[in-house]
Amino acid sequence: MSEARNTDLAPGSRLAAIRQRLGLSQRKVAELSGLTHGAICTIEQDKVSPAVSSLQKLLKVYGMSLSEFFAEPVPAKRNKVVIEPEELLEIGSRGVSFKLVHNGNRKRTLGLLIETYAPGASTGGHLKHQGEEVGTVLEGEIELTVDGECHRLRAGQSYVIDTGLPHTFTNVSERECRIISAHTPPNL
Repeated sequence: MSEARNTDLAPGSRLAAIRQRLGLSQRKVAELSGLTHGAICTIEQDKVSPAVSSLQKLLKVYGMSLSEFFAEPVPAKRNKVVIEPEELLEIGSRGVSFKLVHNGNRKRTLGLLIETYAPGASTGGHLKHQGEEVGTVLEGEIELTVDGECHRLRAGQSYVIDTGLPHTFTNVSERECRIISAHTPPNL
């Protein structure tokens, strides 16, 4: 589906272009994704940035992963080995930064994120996707809720979760929190 992406467009405009290319109406996408027609309309008009959970719902309808949606085509024949900080793919929003380490390899089997949570920021709702995730809190504190059970982690502590269970990350502290995490499968 990479031909549907135009990385010069804002995310909402890109979502609209993908939807139109697939011949789907906004109402049909709303029905399939569980989002409201109004939410899809405002996202596609770039009036609001979608939450990660909303974006995941839309991309599931379109048969794409978050990394495919945000990945820029890599012109080289070989995959890059060294990824510069400015080349990391930002896939977060609303006070939560998810920087995906990605070299354009569609056959990779592992995803790696550098996550930053502003004070009070949350992934919102409950994330749920197939796979497993492991991570370590590098600085600050985070509240991790997995299947209704709340865990407070501080710098140096790690976690392992089944991402098929509903989970939420929330920074309830007054300081920024940074986490590094790896997940399988590589698509978020």
